[in-house]
Amino acid sequence: MSDEERAVARKQIKARREFWSMLAILVVVAILLVAIWWVTGAPHYFWPAWPLLAILAALVFSGLNAFGVLNREVTESDIDAHLARKNRGGTA
Repeated sequence: MSDEERAVARKQIKARREFWSMLAILVVVAILLVAIWWVTGAPHYFWPAWPLLAILAALVFSGLNAFGVLNREVTESDIDAHLARKNRGGTA
């Protein structure tokens, strides 16, 4: 395995570990928000839904990055295509 492949693998492993750490932290925060809501008048408006939605969005994008959907490596063909567009006068 080349040094470049090892570097890519190291980056992917790090992103996945950070995702699981973030998940654990966000679960604790979610539990705290729901507990605060419960103590301060649970039958009323469920205000923790708004921060929980933001937490969910952050978690989704972190997961997409960690598991490869947004974490695509730049290839030589990507670079060639970019340079070709730039040389044609494109705005890439």
